[in-house]
Amino acid sequence: MKKLGIKQQEIDAEEVVIKLKDKELIIRNPQVSKINMMGQETFQIVGDVEEVSGTGEEDIKVVIEQCSCSREDAVKALEKNEGDIAKAILSIKKE
Repeated sequence: MKKLGIKQQEIDAEEVVIKLKDKELIIRNPQVSKINMMGQETFQIVGDVEEVSGTGEEDIKVVIEQCSCSREDAVKALEKNEGDIAKAILSIKKE
């Protein structure tokens, strides 16, 4: 690949977040490769993809802090309550 001018580098990433207009794609346990081909950089990402609709990272952190719950429980509560932080917290505390 070096003879063709292609350089590949592994990146030690813990998490990859792709922010879209109405949701986020969170890739856990990622294997990230940075490929440089003739000056063009591309990234190849392989991992466990989680789709979070309309819920921001800050909202998730608030629910986790207020409820001392797992990230997975916080995301589920926010999705179930359409992103309403207060309702998500109350739904976890009722359980």
